[in-house]
Amino acid sequence: MIIMVAGLATSLIAAAAALLIAAAVFRPRELSASGLLRLYPDVVRLLVSLSKDRRVGRAVRWRPLVALAYNAQPVNVIPDFVPVIGLTDNIVVTAWAVRSAVRKSGSAVVLSNWRGSWAGFVLLCRLCRLKVPGGVDTKEP
Repeated sequence: MIIMVAGLATSLIAAAAALLIAAAVFRPRELSASGLLRLYPDVVRLLVSLSKDRRVGRAVRWRPLVALAYNAQPVNVIPDFVPVIGLTDNIVVTAWAVRSAVRKSGSAVVLSNWRGSWAGFVLLCRLCRLKVPGGVDTKEP
């Protein structure tokens, strides 16, 4: 039991670290360091919220849950301990869940479930290679 809890904690920390590294590369100027640190919890809240939102189609609502479960498990397709690429699959699965929710439900629905800052949402859009609603990266809609 202790090994499972330690593995889960290590996986969550590793996923957060991977997201922070990717986010640091693509972050907007308006996003402060504290905003960057809040990105991981904001993304987790977004995935949970999307999985419960009835405006999101039933076929799409399970994808955020798959992303959460995949990121929480210690053993993935590419093990997390592999340098550089070990955490890439975690980011790809999360981006897949967010992109599919945007494509099937629209960016307005995803934005309504976002509880973080606007700059954090812009960063999430950049990481997922999505258009920012309104087309302007620096200003709220």
